[in-house]
Amino acid sequence: MRVYFGDPTRFGLSPCALTIGNFDGVHMGHQNMLARLRTEATARGLPAALLTFEPHPREFFAGDKAPARLSTLRDKLTFLAGLNWLDYVFVFRFNHGFSRMPADVFVDEVLVRQLKTRYLLIGDDFQFGADRRGDFSLLAGHGGFVTEAMPSVLVEGERASSTLVRAALRDGDLERACSLLGGDYRISGRVMHGRKLGRTLGFPTANVYLPHRRPPLEGVFVVEADTPYGRLGGVASLGLNPTVSQTRHHKLEVHLFDFAGDLYGRRITVRFLKKLRDEARYDDLSALVAQIRKDAADARTYLTQLQREQA
Repeated sequence: MRVYFGDPTRFGLSPCALTIGNFDGVHMGHQNMLARLRTEATARGLPAALLTFEPHPREFFAGDKAPARLSTLRDKLTFLAGLNWLDYVFVFRFNHGFSRMPADVFVDEVLVRQLKTRYLLIGDDFQFGADRRGDFSLLAGHGGFVTEAMPSVLVEGERASSTLVRAALRDGDLERACSLLGGDYRISGRVMHGRKLGRTLGFPTANVYLPHRRPPLEGVFVVEADTPYGRLGGVASLGLNPTVSQTRHHKLEVHLFDFAGDLYGRRITVRFLKKLRDEARYDDLSALVAQIRKDAADARTYLTQLQREQA
């Protein structure tokens, strides 16, 4: 899978079969769409391509009031590459000029001239262009490419959507989120130096950099982390850490069981398996340490049971 930024005409690419969207989280609805796109592209002898945007349009318009992002651009591209259904991903910068582009201009300039679209697969609720005036009927009426709409994908009777994934994560329902995503929810990032308070408390943590200030879930979790040393079990805190910090920036701190290696500067992927509790403020460090011990014991018990079930 190749990723292109900027004007695609610079790369001399051939016509393609295309789908469009943010694909935040790449949930089961997205995955079903990509699988169908791959089938249609192969049948037509075309490469399969995705057009996505950075930042997300809702982030551009709403700023800090936009919904929490499920995946960074890097994580999204990594996951898409792993699916092996796309040949190209086009990443367009979403800015003021792009947001004001009329729908018919978007069709002629972007879809036809720049991307050379021959087949277009969109969601059944897809809207685009300035003031979201473009829709399926406008696309279907264009003679330069074939347009088809993908029906909604239902998971346990509900339409799979990024909104539904966010709701499940917010409520701590990781089992539901896993069903919608087709796998555990995960966050990847580089391990940064922190205050090293956890080390003095007997629970050293890997502090994972969060590029977006507000993650879609908060609390204390049983986790597994994919690291350069393999997959390791642990317990993680994701939130504001109110007992020892006054910042409004969220932190992801992961204590990995039976591990003494050096992860500073390395990227790890944290998989969230079960929520143990919400964050809480404690009167003193001794009370915090007692709670951390309990969290770690609960996490170890859960991981042991999980290993037995998978054996």
